[in-house]
Amino acid sequence: MFKIKFDGMEAVEFDVPITVYEAAKSKELTDRSSLAALVNGNVTALSYELSEDADVKILTFADAEGKHVFWHTASHILAQAVKRLYPAAKLTIGPAIETGFYYDIDSEVAFTPDILSNIEAEMQKIVKENLLIERFTLSRDEAIKLMSEKDEPYKVQLIEELPEGEEISFYRQGEFTDLCAGPHIFSTGAVKALKLIQCTGAYWKGDQANKQLQRIYGVAFPAKDMLKEHLAQVEEAKKRDHNKLGRELEIFTTVDSIGQGLPIMLPKGARIIQLLQRWIEDEEQKRGYLLTKTPLMAKSDLYKISGHWGHYKDGMFVLGDEEKDKEVFALRPMTCPFQYQVFLNRQRSYRDLPMRLGETSTLFRNEDSGEMHGLIRVRQFTISEGHLILRPEQLEEEFRGCVELAKYTLDTLGLSEDVSYRFSQWDPDNRDKYEGTDEQWAEAQGAMKKILDNLGINYAIGIGEAAFYGPKLDIQIKNVHGKEDTLITIQIDQLLAERFGMEYIDVDGQKRRPYIIHRTSVGCYERTLALLIEKYAGAFPTWLAPTQIAILPIGFDQHEYAEALNAKLEAAGIRTFLDERNEKIGYKIRSAQLEKIPYMLVIGDNEKNAGTVAVRSRKEGDLGVMSQDEFIGKILCEIATKAR
Repeated sequence: MFKIKFDGMEAVEFDVPITVYEAAKSKELTDRSSLAALVNGNVTALSYELSEDADVKILTFADAEGKHVFWHTASHILAQAVKRLYPAAKLTIGPAIETGFYYDIDSEVAFTPDILSNIEAEMQKIVKENLLIERFTLSRDEAIKLMSEKDEPYKVQLIEELPEGEEISFYRQGEFTDLCAGPHIFSTGAVKALKLIQCTGAYWKGDQANKQLQRIYGVAFPAKDMLKEHLAQVEEAKKRDHNKLGRELEIFTTVDSIGQGLPIMLPKGARIIQLLQRWIEDEEQKRGYLLTKTPLMAKSDLYKISGHWGHYKDGMFVLGDEEKDKEVFALRPMTCPFQYQVFLNRQRSYRDLPMRLGETSTLFRNEDSGEMHGLIRVRQFTISEGHLILRPEQLEEEFRGCVELAKYTLDTLGLSEDVSYRFSQWDPDNRDKYEGTDEQWAEAQGAMKKILDNLGINYAIGIGEAAFYGPKLDIQIKNVHGKEDTLITIQIDQLLAERFGMEYIDVDGQKRRPYIIHRTSVGCYERTLALLIEKYAGAFPTWLAPTQIAILPIGFDQHEYAEALNAKLEAAGIRTFLDERNEKIGYKIRSAQLEKIPYMLVIGDNEKNAGTVAVRSRKEGDLGVMSQDEFIGKILCEIATKAR
């Protein structure tokens, strides 16, 4: 006898092996929406056979894991359609991704939009055939023989690279068989709606030294109305894409002769970043941070001490050649080894701790060209970087303070509802990537888990996502296209203090190593700006808007009054634009609306004679006539409270 406990139910006993599907069906827990299952935390097919005690959750498209399985099956349908239409094409890999799926294909045929349309039609035929998807395994030799006979050299290479003893599984649907770890849904018929999005270039294994392939992207859903809704969201995302909107609104630009990943902030973008930086620096000062300013580069010696030279050199811009030059420098990819010198400037005691150091840091990282995207991922960026040097017993309180600061910035910017939390841990199976002993990592991760649990943070776990010196809390966010990046990070470090010889005199007169928290308040300013452009579709809250007020005189007779009003608003610290162009007032209003300026003050003879303003709000429309002082009071209150 063994027990199966379905999510939210009492355990059920079975006396013979049974598939997940049959076990769930016996309790009326499965229907057409069922796609796969979680068995003891592992994603499996519904055909997976149970023979021991297990906790089981049936997955649907509403579950991230169920969606992943569904899209993985759709990628196999895509590959099958390609092979039917173009038998000479060679298949490589076809995973599910956050926004759908893709398959990389080596083919002499260029997959133009017309050909993608034909492939999509063939995929729909495969769906209608409702082909059963069956899993089977082969030995290494048998697997190589099968893929060789099918003339799939990339699959043969993948098999040859698998570790000895690894189970080699395949999935068959009709005449099509693919090398795959799975799992998959029960049959192709569940894919009720699909769409091929685009075809781009991609190198085999992401290496530019390898052959360039064609990558076909697609998306699929279990219902047609879901596809329709998705495509509408995609169109909306295109409108909000910061890479498009940020250029149209003249917030930033890029120039080929300067280089990829090196954006130019135009006056509007520069102003927004300045506002964010001043706000963060002032907020950190209120919370006891000491401001530092450190060099943009250092000799390789510094990075060798910190360990970055050994673990991160490929991601750095190195100036010089170690074999030829006496001194080799590198632009800094992070600020920590520089800020430690503030602590090391003189002997420290427990009275100096916690020492909270903050800096608006310009950093440089040699990102791969394929990773560049607008302001989201760049090679030079500015970050609200900070390091807290503290006694071990201060760790929880200071970590809590870092989380509270991060939540405050997210709430103020209106991004808090868009983020998720990831507890990034080390991968003990990839030992070369990390510093420290198993015991040190267990201690650091145990301390962080306790803190996160005490704070009540709902987090996912990311194995292998830790920094080389310690675990971290990553605050994740997705752009309008669903691509996830880290916005804010808070890390625990028990290792680097020893590398730098950092010590303090404790209460008992003994020298001890401090702990360090690496953290950001709002993360990378460029990335934050990109997300704000997308969040507000360029219509920034008044306190962040590069231009807050447009003053629109109807004619020449109101120019003198408008100029005096403009001077009064500027004296109050309000950012204005005085539109004295010889244009009709309707044109001026439309121009201000296209610029997404929060308020427009229309000035006619009545306003000029009464000393008032006719106020139009970007959000609320016509607000009527106000006195100058009444309007100034309103706008200053909105700015001071950072209202959204």
